[in-house]
Amino acid sequence: MAWSAENATKAYIRALKMAKIGKEPDVAEFISALVAGNNAQLMAMICPSIAGSTALALVAAAHQTGGRVVCILSGLNELHASKKALGPYANCVEFAVGDARTLLLDDYKGADFVLIDCHINEHKGVFFAAKKNAKHDGALIVGYNALHKGSWWSELNTHFLPIGEGLLVTRIAATNAASGSLKRSRWLVKVDKCTGEEHVFRITSPQRKQIEA
Repeated sequence: MAWSAENATKAYIRALKMAKIGKEPDVAEFISALVAGNNAQLMAMICPSIAGSTALALVAAAHQTGGRVVCILSGLNELHASKKALGPYANCVEFAVGDARTLLLDDYKGADFVLIDCHINEHKGVFFAAKKNAKHDGALIVGYNALHKGSWWSELNTHFLPIGEGLLVTRIAATNAASGSLKRSRWLVKVDKCTGEEHVFRITSPQRKQIEA
């Protein structure tokens, strides 16, 4: 998927305007820009309780990409509470109730962006399932609230970003069949020494295919 700076910027600004009803605007804005910049079309979000600012981030991104937002919840109480919390934006979200791993495998295996709250039970299993079932080259899997959840993510090709309560970002490798090259990306986090602000950059570079002698 080609990166769209215009979509990322517009989604970021939209998320800023919507963040007043959320609790983590810094994380939400970054997620919104990340999703929109990657032109995600099917976004699946797994929440432990009430969908809030992170759901709004996906709604803002979907406005730019024309994509769908699906929120997977564990029960009907969480469903009703999430609709109430999101207010008019609830109409922009498709809700599903059930086991996240099963739903990702059966109903939403085509998702090109999966957002996982690491506060959910079995967050590690859901993360592994999301990666295993990803069908799109270049698909993104992001875990938030990952701080203090252990270092299990080191088992995967996952980047930890010190944003909010910690983000885990995994991209499914995209292979260019025509050229035989593999696109690789890495994340850089730089802190402004004067303001203390964190700036995150994604650098993508093609890796030449090795030719055996």
